[in-house]
Amino acid sequence: MLALSLWASGAPSVLYPVYADEWGLTSVITTSVFATYPAALLLVLLVFGSLSDTIGRRRAMLLGIGLIAVAAVIFAVAPNVGFLFAARALQGIGTGFAIGAASAALVENNYTRNPRLASTLATISTSTGLTLALIVSGALAELAPLPLVLSFAVLLVLSVTAWVLVALTPDDRPAAAVPFRFEAPHLAPGMTRAFILATISVSVAYAVGAIFLSLGANMARELAATDNLLTIGLLLGTSSLSIGVTALFLSRVPAHVAIIVGGSVSLLGLGVMVASAASGSLVLLLVWCVVGGIGYSFAFTGGLGLLNRTAPAEHRGATLSLLYLFAYLLQALAAVGAGALATNLGLRLAVDIAGPVLAALCVVAVVLSIADLAAQRRAAAALAV
Repeated sequence: MLALSLWASGAPSVLYPVYADEWGLTSVITTSVFATYPAALLLVLLVFGSLSDTIGRRRAMLLGIGLIAVAAVIFAVAPNVGFLFAARALQGIGTGFAIGAASAALVENNYTRNPRLASTLATISTSTGLTLALIVSGALAELAPLPLVLSFAVLLVLSVTAWVLVALTPDDRPAAAVPFRFEAPHLAPGMTRAFILATISVSVAYAVGAIFLSLGANMARELAATDNLLTIGLLLGTSSLSIGVTALFLSRVPAHVAIIVGGSVSLLGLGVMVASAASGSLVLLLVWCVVGGIGYSFAFTGGLGLLNRTAPAEHRGATLSLLYLFAYLLQALAAVGAGALATNLGLRLAVDIAGPVLAALCVVAVVLSIADLAAQRRAAAALAV
């Protein structure tokens, strides 16, 4: 489910330059299409964030997959940009229903003794879905007919397959289920500090990822001086591939350490991003893809692992949904802001402005993690005495 959600999110990314050329779209329009996904997802998380705690993870995922499948059909037949906005909105709504449920299901079905396995698997799953989406979309768009159709036909087949597989899993509705009712997002007592730290860390990953997915194809086309969509897809896929490969080694890394490393490496990656845009270097762009992917993996896995460890089971779905709400809000703001800057000031100046802003968020994540880790050690020392 997590892989499918990120496949759906990334499938149009390689195609944005094609849409822009065919329909005369500006950067702010294409990034707004991208941002419609997290914006719609935010609305669902805000209203239905605790739905899977009531109806079960399985039913929430089935609802989400169904909407992602409908969105794939709308993408495939889209005659104008209005259809793209509608399809991205449905993708966001579907992911909103499913992503918190899927993340909670990973925790609840972890039968190993390693509590960090769920967050590691979440990172590997999402990066795998995104990598395949970028490469497959680029290959189909470049080598096959109907470049704006086949990628979404593949997504439709994957969605139907995932729906059937999830439908075959056991019913997991709570034994004492009660009718769903809207509750304002809230945290279980004593979780505020861990939630803030986890959310900032995941937001670092998502905000940097927003720049990558919304403007990455244009950066690759400009710096690589190529319109070959397979080349662009492979270049962008390098980043998500590095996310998954890095996650393979993170199952035993403590959450606080992962957050500190993630913020630090992401900070380095942002510096490489600015340098690549300023110099027009394809090599530096490739380095940014790799370094940025490593930073994303540490930041996302660390933040998710911290929250998985501290959230009580009866509120896990709602708590994870609240985390994703804030992370996707920042992702939407980063995408639209970068797109507006690129439209009005040019791509390179937009990167020069966005880089330092996101760097400040990386620094906050590192500082808060160090402070929280020190506070926990002081508390443990006091109890020992």
